[in-house]
Formats: sequence, C-alpha cells, structure tokens
Amino acid sequence: MTSRGSGKRVRKAPAERREEIVAAAALVGLTEGLECVTLRRVADELEVRPGLVGHYFPAADTLVAEAFTAATLQELDALLPPAGSRQDGAAADPVAVLRRFFALTGSADFDNVSRLWLNARHLSRYRPALREHVVAQELLWCRRIEEIITAGTGSGSLTCADPSTAALRVLVAIDGASAYINTSADRRGAVPGRLAAALAEAELGLVPGTLAAAEAEDRADGPGEAGD
Repeated sequence: MTSRGSGKRVRKAPAERREEIVAAAALVGLTEGLECVTLRRVADELEVRPGLVGHYFPAADTLVAEAFTAATLQELDALLPPAGSRQDGAAADPVAVLRRFFALTGSADFDNVSRLWLNARHLSRYRPALREHVVAQELLWCRRIEEIITAGTGSGSLTCADPSTAALRVLVAIDGASAYINTSADRRGAVPGRLAAALAEAELGLVPGTLAAAEAEDRADGPGEAGD
C-alpha cells in the first residue's frame, strides 16, 4: 500500500470524491462492520489523509449512515431491479423475479448484507442519523417487493388481496432468518433460509415449492458475494 500523502494527489471533482468516499465506507461496513467506518479507516482504504475524508464528512455518523444506504441500495438493485430497468421477458415475470430473489437472499452471497442490516439496526438505537437511513431503506425494500406482487396480481400469476401487507410480511421473514446469520452454517440449517419463500408462497396463492429453487443461470446473473 502506498503511504498516505506520498506522490502527487489526484484532484477530483467534489461530487466524484464524495461518491468515492461513500463507496469505500460501504465496503468497510460490509466486510468489517459499521463500527469500523471511521474517518481514518476510510482514509486508509483510499490511501489519502483523514483530513480529506473529514472535509466531506465532518461527522463520522453521517458517513456511517450514507455507507449503509449505499451498500444496501446497491444490493437491492441487484436483487430486485427497479421495474423500469427489467427488460427481458423472464425478468418481467413476477414469479421468476421472486424465485431468483429468494434464491439469492437465501444464499451465502447475501450473508454480508444480512450482517450489515443486523449491525445497522443495533447501532441505530444510538445513532439518529443511521436510524433515519435504516427506516428509509426498509420502506424502499418493502416497496420494491410490493411492486412485484402488484404486477403479479395484475397479470394473474399471483393472488393477493393486499400486496403492501404481503410485502411487509415477506421482509419480516427475511429479517427473521437473517437474525441467525452469525450462527454456523451447519447449525443454521435450511429452515431459516426457506422461511421467507414458504411464507411468500402462502401469501401469494402459489403451490408450495414454486419459489424454492432458481435455475443455475439465475444465480449466475445475480450479485457476486457481498463486499467484492
């Protein structure tokens, strides 16, 4: 690693530099925990002086909050792309979208994000700025799931009288399973990982097992291991 401050520092536009700082902080949060998102740690990651990071984020709590949002939003866009960005027919099929979603959230690729959510919810008790971001992301994730369910009920592939409530229940099931994320894989078993998909099948009028397993290509097209 090059020592901080050595050589000629590259000047970047303020917006670009700020985005770079948030991205580095998001990576630290994903791989090491939000407690490790400090001005000095992010500066080390970028090989710059802490003062530069402090110039954009005088309060470390603000950087922690934005790092959380950046990491979880990037993952959400990979798991459930916004409706306008889904182009091909398979991606437009609500059942296929949900099958892929549950396959990915139930895989080891999602572990770092699960840990991040668990970490953020704990810290948000003491950090108001982070709490606001956690609430905003919860609403966004729930809305994205609701959009898929609404599309499915409109096309007739799903049956649901209240997509908003169903989406919230699905998200609660995912969060409940994620509470076991720090339990060793051999003791975790398949039940927590299958919980959200099984609940969704019951909520959406699907035959049990419909959302159980995605095709191999669904996994291949999904996000890489969180934090890569």
